[in-house]
Amino acid sequence: MTAPTATASTTMREAFVDTVAEALDTDPRLALVLAEISADRFVDVAARHPRRVLNVGIREQAMIGVAGGLALTGLRPVVHSITPFLVERPFEQLKLDFNHQGVGAVVVSTGASYDYPTAGRTHMAPGDVALIDTLPGWTVHIPGHPAEVAALLGSALPGDDLVYLRLSERVNAEPLVTGPGWHPVRHGSGGVVLAVGPVLGPVLAATATLDVTVLYTATIRPFDTAGLRAAVRSASADVVLVEPYLRGTSTHAVNDALVDIPHRVLALGVRRDLELRAYGTADEHEAAHGLGPTGIGAAVRQFLDAAAK
Repeated sequence: MTAPTATASTTMREAFVDTVAEALDTDPRLALVLAEISADRFVDVAARHPRRVLNVGIREQAMIGVAGGLALTGLRPVVHSITPFLVERPFEQLKLDFNHQGVGAVVVSTGASYDYPTAGRTHMAPGDVALIDTLPGWTVHIPGHPAEVAALLGSALPGDDLVYLRLSERVNAEPLVTGPGWHPVRHGSGGVVLAVGPVLGPVLAATATLDVTVLYTATIRPFDTAGLRAAVRSASADVVLVEPYLRGTSTHAVNDALVDIPHRVLALGVRRDLELRAYGTADEHEAAHGLGPTGIGAAVRQFLDAAAK
C-alpha cells in the first residue's frame, strides 16, 4: 500500500492545523470553532477568515452549540479542543446539537487518554471513544502518525457526516494507511492481534517472536468486519484487541463480526479498575495500564497459552 508522506518533525496536532488552515483558504463552506485551545495556532488564518474562525473562549458547551448552529446553515464545522473538554464536558450537546438535529461536523481532539499527565486527571479522557460509540452514525479515526492525520482529515472535511478524529502525541514509527479497514502488518497462524492507532509500535515489539497475524487500523468506526473475518479464517479465532483508550471499547464489534464463528477475545487498553492519582509521565501511565511492549507481550502469551492447553 502507498503511505502518505510527512516530515519527521511534524506532530499530529501540527498536521491538523496545517490541513485545516489550507482547507479554510480553499473551501468557503468550512468553519472552525475553538474554545481557546490551539487558538494561537490559527491566528493567521483567523485574520484571513474572521467570519469562519470562531473562538468562543473557555465555553465548551457553547462551542458545540455554535458548531451545531453553523451546520444547520449549511456550513461544515470543525470543532477542536483537548479530549475531555471536547467529548466528556459537552457530551449532551454532541448528542442533541449534532445527532438529534441530523447535522454533521468534524470533531478533533488532542491529548488522547493521558498525553498531558502533568495537568492531572482533568486533562485525561480514556472513555472518549466509548462515549462517542453510544451515538449512532459516527466515523471514528484513531491515527497513529501525523501523515495519517492529514489523509484522514482531508477525506473528512468535504463531507456532511459526523467524524471524530483523535489526535495523540503517542505515534508509530511510520504511517501505514490513508483510509479505513484492517491492514495486515504481519502474518501468522496462532491468533490475530488488532492494533488501533498509536499502539501499533508496542504491539509489534510485544509480538515479535510470536506466530500471530497483526492487523492495523486508524479507523475503528465503522468496524471492518470483512477484514477481521478474513484474518481469522487464515489464522485462528483467538483475537487480541489492543486499543489506546478504555479497555473493551470495541469488544462488542469484534463479537458482532464473529457472531457465527466460535472465538475468544482478549481486550487490552486503559484499565477500567485503576484510578491513578499520581501525575507521572505518559510512559508510566502506559506501563500501569499494561500498554507497553512488556505488558502487552505478557498478556498475549498468557492468552494464547491458555488456548493451547
